[in-house]
Amino acid sequence: MDEKHEYLKVPEVAGVLRIARSRAYELVGSGEIPSIRIGRSVRVNRRELDAWLEGQRQTKIEHG
Repeated sequence: MDEKHEYLKVPEVAGVLRIARSRAYELVGSGEIPSIRIGRSVRVNRRELDAWLEGQRQTKIEHG
């Protein structure tokens, strides 16, 4: 499947982020990670997940 149209299940998101499945479900459930619901299934668009990750990047603050 084309990566820009790839939709991941929440456990797959946990694998990509290397976090616990329960934490991935928390982030998706709270809306912090954008997702869509298809029937009873929740999916995360891979491109949106990548954009979310970029938004989480922290810049180093130098103290001088």
